Amino acid sequence: MGDTAIRHIALLGFEKRFVPSQHYVYMFLVKWQDLSEKVVYRRFTEIYEFHKTLKEMFPIEAGDINPESRVIPHLPAPRWFDGQRAAESRQGALSEYLHTLLALPTKISRCPHLLNFFKVRPDDLKLPTDSQAKKPETYLMPKDGRGNAADITGPLILQTYRAIATYEKSSPSEMAVTAGDVVDVVEKSESGWWFCQAKARRGWVPASFLEPLDSPDEAEDPEPNYAGEPYIAIKGYTAVEEDEVSLSEGDAIEVIHKLLDGWWVVRKEDATGYFPSMYLQKAGQAPAQAPRPGRGRGAPPRRSTIRNAQSIHQRARKRLSQDAYRRNSVRFLQQRGRQSPQRKQRRGPGRRASPQTPPRAKPQPAVPPRPSADLILHRCSESTKRKLAPAI
Repeated sequence: MGDTAIRHIALLGFEKRFVPSQHYVYMFLVKWQDLSEKVVYRRFTEIYEFHKTLKEMFPIEAGDINPESRVIPHLPAPRWFDGQRAAESRQGALSEYLHTLLALPTKISRCPHLLNFFKVRPDDLKLPTDSQAKKPETYLMPKDGRGNAADITGPLILQTYRAIATYEKSSPSEMAVTAGDVVDVVEKSESGWWFCQAKARRGWVPASFLEPLDSPDEAEDPEPNYAGEPYIAIKGYTAVEEDEVSLSEGDAIEVIHKLLDGWWVVRKEDATGYFPSMYLQKAGQAPAQAPRPGRGRGAPPRRSTIRNAQSIHQRARKRLSQDAYRRNSVRFLQQRGRQSPQRKQRRGPGRRASPQTPPRAKPQPAVPPRPSADLILHRCSESTKRKLAPAI
């Protein structure tokens, strides 16, 4: 199947380049219908020329005949001088433009003009060499998708990792590495596949084959959450290692530890084990919103299965054993189960908890008895007695 349609275009950010002269290019991750993923680089002037040609091809949809019929989104024109602040500030508008464009009818969203514009060019595969005077400065798009100039104060220093073993790629979108290679990580996917670049190469590499240069521990790994998050298996997997779990498509589980290498610790009843995150989907999430693995890429290999791994660190990466996960999980579930009975016992034996107990009424002061008629007359003067006597 060819590149007949684009499923999604994600704006990753932009680069400030200095060869042949200073200019800015936007980085796009283009996801095609055949599940392949390609990274392309385009200047904003190119994007604007593409936009103008698209309007000429579809004058009705561009609103040239009737403004009310316009469906092609607007795109601001390039400025006379496009500096870094302009490149930053237009990221939000550019992301919205592409999102709206792909949602248009297929005669526009799948027209050859659009498909050809986002196909990989030879320049997209060329990276600056070490002989150049100054390397590009990379600025990544904020995770919330809003490009605000205040969010970016300087060039992003890409994280540098080292390959602990040789990895041979199994699909065109991957990148092969040799033990000892140093790569820059552009994007860390939850699937455990990281998009890396090294000199003139780019591609996806399993995170399990990479280690930080300063420490064997991955500082970004979150702490376990034994309360668990509900997920659904969207693809079955049969356990290969003893500390993994087997699940069938549609099984409901709880994720208790999300690890960056793409192998999460899940809980099914009282059993725990590793499971590939790319085969999981959040409970209640629409299938279209769920992440999908790239074509030709399955679950990344686990570090425990890598042969001839050579780390530059003396101590190994810290990892909890599955026995520790199970004990901590069982302890958490037992504590959570004991909380409800304790709350009931606090009400005392033999008492029922009404749905809503009305507030206790405040005691009213005692009303003194009314004095008798004889007492009233006794305390009054003689003139008052004569006036009150008939009434009493």
